[in-house]
Amino acid sequence: MTMKCIVLSLAIAATAAIAPAKADRLDDIMSAKTLRCATFADVPPFASPDPATREMAGFDVDLCNAIAKHLGVKAEVKPVSVEARVPEVKLGRVDITVANLAYTQSRADQIQFSDPYYLAKEMLIVPADDPGQTKADFANQRIASAKGSTSEMSIKLNKSEPLTFQDTASAYLAVQQGKARGMVANTMTTTKFVNESQTRGKKMRMIQDPMLFQPIGVGMAKDQPALTAKVNEVLHSLDESGEINRIWDKWLGQNTEYKMTRTDKVVPIGELKFTPIP
Repeated sequence: MTMKCIVLSLAIAATAAIAPAKADRLDDIMSAKTLRCATFADVPPFASPDPATREMAGFDVDLCNAIAKHLGVKAEVKPVSVEARVPEVKLGRVDITVANLAYTQSRADQIQFSDPYYLAKEMLIVPADDPGQTKADFANQRIASAKGSTSEMSIKLNKSEPLTFQDTASAYLAVQQGKARGMVANTMTTTKFVNESQTRGKKMRMIQDPMLFQPIGVGMAKDQPALTAKVNEVLHSLDESGEINRIWDKWLGQNTEYKMTRTDKVVPIGELKFTPIP
């Protein structure tokens, strides 16, 4: 072996010794004994400040806490805007995102999704006296939604014109004020707005033709196989024990204004029949 090869070999060996192997995020979580979890900032019933305690509360918050408890660590909830749900976890500012995060091709290119824990629908609501009956009737019409959401994507796919806001409450207000013909959000949010409108404001109704079907999962950074496997393991365990259903019933069940029953199971995304959106 030449002196040049010996020197090069020593240099490579020294570099390998200095540069540690890339650790999986799961190791950091267990070492810190903290799971940093991004949720919505103010989108009930998923996550919003409790009026009495000002602490974050909702379905997603409870699911974050349940995942953390299963891991044996504490949950640190970080409220974020709708459009920040993917960047926050992609950039490592949080460990996971639990914020009604729907699977899309563009998001899957940026982050890792867990096995979905329910299949959601994006629904369109309009004033009760609107003549439209199907989503096709609203093509080329201005429809409100939260910015950076799959609701906005569904509006574009319907060939409608999106009018976006930082939150769903502002989008709903735009419809009430006549700035948009309707608004799109998940089934829970639209159901709540329709119910509320029966006693105040302009009465609303729901178009029964769903704008979109979408699997909802936990978002994580890419290339974190141990964390991905562990989160999936925890979700399956919480599902089998009935804990996800208990959290669901607390925030969305028959004794709430949403009166929804969860029938989905945690399954690999490949087992679901749906058309991924861009």
